[in-house]
Amino acid sequence: MAALTAPTLGGTAKAKLSNDIFGLERNDALVHEVVKAELAARRQGTHDTKTRGRVRGGGAKPWRQKGTGRARQGTTRAPQWAGGGVVFGPHPRNYTGKVNRKARVKAIRIALSAHAGGGSLAAIDAGKWTETKTKAAAELLAGWRSERPLVLVVAPGEEALARPFRNIAGSLVMELSELEAADLVWARSVIVSTAALSVLEGGDSQ
Repeated sequence: MAALTAPTLGGTAKAKLSNDIFGLERNDALVHEVVKAELAARRQGTHDTKTRGRVRGGGAKPWRQKGTGRARQGTTRAPQWAGGGVVFGPHPRNYTGKVNRKARVKAIRIALSAHAGGGSLAAIDAGKWTETKTKAAAELLAGWRSERPLVLVVAPGEEALARPFRNIAGSLVMELSELEAADLVWARSVIVSTAALSVLEGGDSQ
């Protein structure tokens, strides 16, 4: 298999990529399963509706049982009444589902492989990045790709690199430990710092 490379922004040399991380074949079913679990886990689950027993009022029977010609009613807080309770409505719950660690790691690698194969992955050396202005980061991106959303993956301690990219519209900056497959599927362009690349290829990222 031919060696994989990615352009290095702000430099002339290309970053070498490991085939074990960036050369995997697509597995849409696995990626879909992992992304679905990740997005579900992000849900707050604080939605709540009141049942007829929790709605205020309605203690008195609205009219007598017989003799009125109307249907019998026991409370004005039954679901068929305006202002009544909700039947089978949502209540607070935890949406987190179990995903095997190996499956999650592989899904991330498959998503990275798709970006590497599609030319939407680049590297950047934080040690050589001295700019502090968002304008400089925007100009750097303009010379590479204009497609957004953009995800920038950095290693711990690379705040100087991350800061100028945070103000760019449609960009998401995160440390490697926070990276999920859903972020990579959402992104149209991905930049990984050389330090984060080393961690990825070392196998200690997840």
